[in-house]
Amino acid sequence: MSHLIRSELRKYFSTRMWWGMTLAMFFVGALFAAFTGYFTLYGEMPVGQAMVSVKDAMPELTLVRMIYSAGIQFGYMLALVIGVLSMGQEFRHKTISNTFLAGPRRHQVVLAKVAALVVILVVNAVAHIAGSVLGGGILLSTAGVTLFPDAGALAQTFALMALILVVWGLIGLGLGVLIPNQVAALFLGIAITLIVEPLVALALSFFEGVDVLAKFFPSQATTATLSVFDGVDPALAEAMGAGGDQLTWWGGAVTLLCYALVMTLIGLLLTRRRDIA
Repeated sequence: MSHLIRSELRKYFSTRMWWGMTLAMFFVGALFAAFTGYFTLYGEMPVGQAMVSVKDAMPELTLVRMIYSAGIQFGYMLALVIGVLSMGQEFRHKTISNTFLAGPRRHQVVLAKVAALVVILVVNAVAHIAGSVLGGGILLSTAGVTLFPDAGALAQTFALMALILVVWGLIGLGLGVLIPNQVAALFLGIAITLIVEPLVALALSFFEGVDVLAKFFPSQATTATLSVFDGVDPALAEAMGAGGDQLTWWGGAVTLLCYALVMTLIGLLLTRRRDIA
C-alpha cells in the first residue's frame, strides 16, 4: 500500500502542475484577502436608511476571519480541479491500465489516491492560508487592526480551511471516477458548484418546508463551517450576501465530510466494477 501512495505522490510532484497549483492557491488567497480587506476595512454598506461602516459594525475576530477566508470559494474550486485531474488524467493519457497492473487490487489504488490527495491538498492549503495571511495582513496592518486577535480561534479557522480544501479535492476525485472524460468532469463540477447549486438553492427558498435543504448543499455547508458572519448584525450580514438559517460550524464540517465519504465510496465501487480498455 505504501508503494502505491509513493507512486501517486510522485505522479503529482514530478510534474509542473504541483508548483503551478501551489502558486495559484497562494495568489488566490492573497488577492482575495487583500480585496476583501480593503472593502471591509474602508467600505460602507447600506443598512436600512443609513450607511454603516463595515469595520465598525462587526467584532474584530469576525472581521479578521472574514478577510483571511475570503478566497476559500476559488480555493476549493482549485481543489476540486486537483481531485478531478488525479483520476481524469489517468483516463485521458491511457495510463490507468498500467496503474492497475502495478496495483491489481483496485480498491487499494483508490485508497492510495485518496491518501496521496490528502497530502497534496494539505500542501496546497498551507500555500493558500499563507497567501491569505500575507494579503490580508498587509491591509489589516495599514488599518491598525491586530493580525491575530484570537490565535486559538484563528487556528481553528485555518484548520477548517484546510479541511474544506481536502474535502472538495476528494469530491473532485469521486467526480473524476464517475465521469472518465476529464473535460466533462471539470465542466460539470464547476458548473454545478457555481451555477446550478445557487439556482437550486434560490428556487428552494420559494417553497416553505423544503427550503431548509439548501443549507446542506456543499457551498452552503462550506460557508457555515467557517462561521464567516458570526457576530455580525443580521441586516448587515444579509446586505453582504449571507444566506438564511445556516448550520453550525461543526454541522457544516460533518456535512462536508459526508460528501467526501460518499464520493470516495462511489469511486471505490465504480473503479472495482468498471472495465478498463
